[in-house]
Amino acid sequence: MPLLAIGVATLDIVNLVDVYPKEDEKVRAIAQSVRRGGNAANTLAVLSQLGHECYWAGVLAGDSASRFIREELDSSGIDCRYAVIQSSGQSPTSYITLSKATGSRTIVHHRQLREFTAADFLTVDLEPLSWVHFEGRNIPELPGMFARLVKFPAIRTSLEVEKPREGIERLFPLADLLFFSRDYVHSRGFDVAEAFLRQVRQECRGDAILVCPWGEQGAYASGSVGQLCYSPAYSPDRVIETLGAGDVFNAGVIDGLLHGLGIDKALERACRLAGRKCGQEGFDNLAGVAHE
Repeated sequence: MPLLAIGVATLDIVNLVDVYPKEDEKVRAIAQSVRRGGNAANTLAVLSQLGHECYWAGVLAGDSASRFIREELDSSGIDCRYAVIQSSGQSPTSYITLSKATGSRTIVHHRQLREFTAADFLTVDLEPLSWVHFEGRNIPELPGMFARLVKFPAIRTSLEVEKPREGIERLFPLADLLFFSRDYVHSRGFDVAEAFLRQVRQECRGDAILVCPWGEQGAYASGSVGQLCYSPAYSPDRVIETLGAGDVFNAGVIDGLLHGLGIDKALERACRLAGRKCGQEGFDNLAGVAHE
């Protein structure tokens, strides 16, 4: 099914270290890789593996990093015809330290480009799409994008709420599916996902699906009739890399719902996919998990 995701695609410079360094400590990386990253792009990379026709929209610079990112998107089966190329500036870059001891990742992100706008969104052909996924980034512009989608009622929408950005709550009534990160839940003063989901349901559409991944503790969701469901995490025997696990989780939920699964089964599928990802490097070879 054709899907579009709007957000960032980045150049990731990944350093693997034995253990995460202390402040002001000098350590040697035991391995280094250069990858294409970004939440929306990672989610599409998994959805493409799962058989969906994927499009990415965002802003890149006219530099060598942009060429690398576009080549990587293409090799993942992701069409970037709706990308905006800004002639000046530098493509977004994430400097990532991976701890071999724990599999955790620490990210320093640099961005100097403008965000994708509602005017940019007008160039997107919405007619063939089944789903549009938004990173909750350019908050002032997203209502205009959602407003255009009202004319296409067959298109389902999702919104990733990763950070407590100013004004992001006014987007909650606009999406069919919302992903709330643990960091955002904590920023709202909640330590328990179930309590947060009960509270935030009042800010969303009554038929919306609300999802809250909770790391190694699994994931929670509130279905369209308000029922709460839970899936445990499916941790690998050894955690290799948690980088992008949340993006894989999001892809699993979207794919499950597109295949007609209830939110309980889609949640379990997403947790299995995220668990498999944590036990390997990168995003390849995940499709088999969804089909098990």
